[in-house]
Amino acid sequence: MGALMSVDPDPYPDWLRPPVGGYTADDLDRLPDLPPHTELIDGGLVFVSPQAKFHIRVILALYGALAAAVPDGWEVWPEMTVELDGRNRPEPDLVVVDSGSDTGQEQTYFLAEDVLLAVEVVSPGSRTRDREIKPRKYAAAGIRYFWRVENVDGRPVVYAYELDPASNHYTPTGIFHDRLKVEHPFPVEVELV
Repeated sequence: MGALMSVDPDPYPDWLRPPVGGYTADDLDRLPDLPPHTELIDGGLVFVSPQAKFHIRVILALYGALAAAVPDGWEVWPEMTVELDGRNRPEPDLVVVDSGSDTGQEQTYFLAEDVLLAVEVVSPGSRTRDREIKPRKYAAAGIRYFWRVENVDGRPVVYAYELDPASNHYTPTGIFHDRLKVEHPFPVEVELV
């Protein structure tokens, strides 16, 4: 007689079936075995695609420039989620945050009120989120500065925005093709290659 095969009746993780009303920001820290860099947008889990060399190269260049220029009292972090509200916890590629927002080595996110700048490097799989959804949500949460980086013919182009407090929407402050040079949120200059 052959051996009996054990078949798992439900081989998929429970988090593939969202609860009624969706997930909350706190759920990201409690759900077991989520893929790295999972984001929460409107209560739904968003899984990040593998990053291309362009994406990583731009993040490293901007991280270096921001880290060298950031004033006392602020820190630069790559790929940390930001809790915008109870149903939204996106993961910008870079954030500049109040250094007083550090809660220790187990910290997995920052609060929107502690974020000065959010940076998104647009990838083919995140185009709509990075161009439309996230900027709208960052502005609504009161994040004062936002940079979006696009791949234009293999070169980075940075679109810089500042929050208009009267409309609670971002206003363009510059488009940078070869060199990013800004005075706000603090002076930063970096060659875009």
